[in-house]
Order: sequence, then C-alpha cells, then structure tokens
Amino acid sequence: MHIVLVEPEIPPNTGNVARLCAATRSTLHLIEPFGFQLDDVQLKRAGMDYWQHVRWLRWPNWVGFAGQLPRHARLWFIESSGPRLYAQASFQPDDYLVFGRETAGLPKRLLEENRDRWLRIPMFNPEARSLNLSNCVALVLFEALRQQGFRGEFGDLGAGHEIPEAR
Repeated sequence: MHIVLVEPEIPPNTGNVARLCAATRSTLHLIEPFGFQLDDVQLKRAGMDYWQHVRWLRWPNWVGFAGQLPRHARLWFIESSGPRLYAQASFQPDDYLVFGRETAGLPKRLLEENRDRWLRIPMFNPEARSLNLSNCVALVLFEALRQQGFRGEFGDLGAGHEIPEAR
C-alpha cells in the first residue's frame, strides 16, 4: 500500500504515520510544502526509531508526485463529505491512500476531479470537526489490509506455527 500525505503540518502526526508505514510495510509519500522541518524533534520522537524501516519519498508538489505515478495507479482520496464510506471501497495492494493537511484537508478541485475515488470516515457528532490525521490513516489502511487478508503479517499463525490448545 501507499500512504500519501499532502502538505502535512503537524510533526507528531507525520511521525506516527511513518511508524504505521514501517509496521505495515507501506510506502509513505510526503508532498511539500510541510508545516515543519524534516529534522524536527517531534517528528523523530513520534516516529521513534522506525524511520530507518520506512520506505518514504519526498515530493516537491502534487504535480511532481502525480507525474511519476504508474499509468494504472488507483488513488483514494479520504476527506470529509465524501460520497462513499471508506469501508465501501474495494482496495488493492498497490493503491494510494491520499490524505490532506490537518487544517484544510485536500484541495476541493482535486476531490471534485476524483469524485468516484473520494471516501469519507463516518462522523457522529456535528460538534467534532475532524479526527486526528494519523488515526484516519490507520483506520483506512487497516481496512485495506483486512480486505487483502492481512497477507504478509509476521504474527500469522499459518504454516510452521502451532496453535496452542485451549485450556
């Protein structure tokens, strides 16, 4: 899977997403401008010592990122007010999950141009403006991985592992 953060602003969120990408072997794409420096202490603290295990790419802007995408790449844009719930999408292993800035989300033009790939996470309290970015990434990424049967999970009790007997 590919996780795309468009113009992330809060270092701990990006660090948490990096840690998530390390744990799931997902590729992280960071699209500038950032609201922090990449050597930010909070960014490193949130990512802990996982940065060395993250495959990540830095892009100067959306155009640079989009210009390198494989021809048949599938991008899913996760943003409030999307016409479909994220759990209604059928995710594939090489899909890109795209998330916007913490304060402004994704550009409306981008969402309107990709209405068929615009997903939302349900909200139940109108007084709550949004969920935390790293929580949103985790929700959608793990749904995508669930749909793929969590293939490659190192704790898988498949061949070579014995299931302990119930007592």
